Amino acid sequence: MSKSRGTAVDPFALLEQYGADTTRWYMYASSPPYNSRRFTPDHVGEMLRQEKPKMALVTMEALHSPPAIEAALDAGCHVLSEKPGCVRVEDFEKLIGKAKDRGLHLVLALANRSDPAFIDARRMIADGKIGKVYGLEVHIIADQTRLTKPAYHTTWQAKKARAGGGQLIYEGIHWLDLSMYLTGSQLDSVSGFTADVGGQPLDVEDSAVVAMRLKNGALGTLTSGYYLDKGNQTQLKVWGSRGWLHVERHAEIPLTWYSTLETNPQIHRPSELNKPAGYAYPLFVRAVVRAFAGLGPIPLTGDDSLMALKSVFACYRAAETGERQSVA
Repeated sequence: MSKSRGTAVDPFALLEQYGADTTRWYMYASSPPYNSRRFTPDHVGEMLRQEKPKMALVTMEALHSPPAIEAALDAGCHVLSEKPGCVRVEDFEKLIGKAKDRGLHLVLALANRSDPAFIDARRMIADGKIGKVYGLEVHIIADQTRLTKPAYHTTWQAKKARAGGGQLIYEGIHWLDLSMYLTGSQLDSVSGFTADVGGQPLDVEDSAVVAMRLKNGALGTLTSGYYLDKGNQTQLKVWGSRGWLHVERHAEIPLTWYSTLETNPQIHRPSELNKPAGYAYPLFVRAVVRAFAGLGPIPLTGDDSLMALKSVFACYRAAETGERQSVA
């Protein structure tokens, strides 16, 4: 490559197409460091085809994720992508179609599905422990500190065109997904509001409130915001015809439940589910890697990932139009 001769490669275009990790691995693995090398952007794609990795982990800003995901799928890789993986749901839907056509997995890192408290709560609802699901209440309230720092205001996370959205698409998406995962029912329609209630110079929301109707007829609400000076406050509560359950992920005992199907109904707090906060992510990644290797079930499918994104973008449409929006 020669800058003076006009043969230099634009590094930003290369990173947008393949991602930093793939490009870094090519530079590391293509030849010994003391050798000179001829280089074109096609060499990175050729490295993917030659090495044939079984899995790619995409952790790029949302705007640049789809080309990297597509390159990995074209190379025959299963893909685990950090959410949201796109700034337009249509782009991700096309990638899901490509993954299916090639017999590959493409999933978002919605890791709370691997939390034992949520797994147990899902099992109890599926077993009819609380009867027919009537309604649910969800909130995820997170630390606002980084939003107040000038350095954050210039990052891609603060720009809607590059991030796709704010609090709802980065934090709330987990809890919209959990609402569907626990109840076994997809969202049917949503309405709601988004806002920058903190008043920081952001191009994205720091707060969202969503009202939702599930396809099983249940109703629910989600409050999602950056309000705290530190830490997180989370809960997901589900009421049914024969009881209720409450998951508070960061509590000492995260799962509480009550069922009138018992002879002597009482509130249960299974202490064996007590685990340190944040432990679900390695469990999720381990399960995904095993599934990609054909050694176990996938924690969520590409369609599950797509439905979570469709739910978020339906919420954004509802906030923009002031009208209820269908999720499908």
